[in-house]
Amino acid sequence: MLSIQDVFVTFNPGTPLAVNALRGVDLEVARGEFVTVIGTNGAGKSTLLSAVAGDVRPDRGRILIDGKDVSKSPTEVRASVIGRVFQDPRAGTCASLTVEENLSLAASRGGRRSLRSAIRSRGRKAQLAEQLERLGMGLETRLGSHVGTLSGGQRQAISLLMATLLPMKILILDEHTAALDPGAAARVLELSAEITGEQTLTTLMVTHSMRNSLQYGGRTIMMDAGRVALDVSGAERERFDVPDLLELFRKTTGNVVEDDQLVLS
Repeated sequence: MLSIQDVFVTFNPGTPLAVNALRGVDLEVARGEFVTVIGTNGAGKSTLLSAVAGDVRPDRGRILIDGKDVSKSPTEVRASVIGRVFQDPRAGTCASLTVEENLSLAASRGGRRSLRSAIRSRGRKAQLAEQLERLGMGLETRLGSHVGTLSGGQRQAISLLMATLLPMKILILDEHTAALDPGAAARVLELSAEITGEQTLTTLMVTHSMRNSLQYGGRTIMMDAGRVALDVSGAERERFDVPDLLELFRKTTGNVVEDDQLVLS
């Protein structure tokens, strides 16, 4: 479904500040597969997601979605099949608009849309309230509240809902719980798993928590220096705990990584 073939990305090429962010990444992700992505600072995690989303264009290699080469397609074109939730809860929503207005615009994505036409769609308010109710945060009664008045967890849950309101093929979660308190982070992770499972979304989730990387999804990859250093799934992954993953990484790369190093993004 998602095929990443020998992808290289270099920032500031030909200068003393050149950074080889991705170095020949090969990754095949099946339809509906939920892959967690971990690694230390500079490993290439966010660059990989940005290359899939279209924010970064590969210097070399190809990215295919359902067999179609999208390597040179801009972000706005890929947005019809890719939903994304960022680390900062403020990035996916507009603080000055209400909950209803944010969700209505998301539901109109891909067509000619204006705020007025989006919120006037017949029956949309009831549909949005129904979607919000499932979040279990009481937001179905706050359709008229400005998003800027909500907590970080509530805002991120809305960002997740906005990213998946329309039929999508791929969901990108870029450390989307890193800025939340533990309780809100746990709820947003649960919602992420529920929604991706129900919609059979192909999902890439970068996380700073090795424990979460093993708890969610069915496959974990660890990146190191712009490459995929580890790729574990199935029964092998189920046997792992955090120390096992760290030891396997050490044996594979020769590098020693402490769990708290993965807090860096």
